[in-house]
Amino acid sequence: MTATSTEALTTELPVGRSTGWWGMVMFVVTEATLFACLLGSYFYLRFQYAGPWPPGDIGKPKLLVPLVMTAVLLPSSLPVVWAEHGIRKGQRWRLRAGLAATLVLGVTFLALQANEYAEKLREFTMTTNAYGSLFYLITGFHGLHVLVGLTMIGWLLAASLRGGSFGAHRHERVRNAAIYWHFVDAVWAAILFTIYLSPRL
Repeated sequence: MTATSTEALTTELPVGRSTGWWGMVMFVVTEATLFACLLGSYFYLRFQYAGPWPPGDIGKPKLLVPLVMTAVLLPSSLPVVWAEHGIRKGQRWRLRAGLAATLVLGVTFLALQANEYAEKLREFTMTTNAYGSLFYLITGFHGLHVLVGLTMIGWLLAASLRGGSFGAHRHERVRNAAIYWHFVDAVWAAILFTIYLSPRL
């Protein structure tokens, strides 16, 4: 028998992807295009430059801090996945714990980036040369995206602590934030190779 009651109609899940899901995917695709242009510009200028890279008196990027940043940021996708799967089962405690863990890891990443900037600025600035401009533009743009992702996650965590409307059938916001955070992590992997590893190859 087909359910036609008011309760059935209001609880029935929509067919296909939601508008929010498509909106987030299109946003991520747009941002990925911007990062691709920035990283492509980096490689173009590098191979057009006849001398050593980085140019001038700038030394090759140190790897310790970026590798620690990578070890902090890339695993931060795991708590988001755990939180999303938990709220699909109606386990709000998993949502809170997963989002809190990701929030801590993301803030740690930004703190490490700020510490790296404090050291780099003593060596070169954004106006030193093309390398300096690209370094700060690419890493800073990514840092801004991390901050946006942390804002999303912080808002979701605050809403869950206030008793917001989350549940097995109302997890769309968590899924969209997870998509964005996975994108941020993937971009950092590309930046690590481009900015920090490729000058050593």
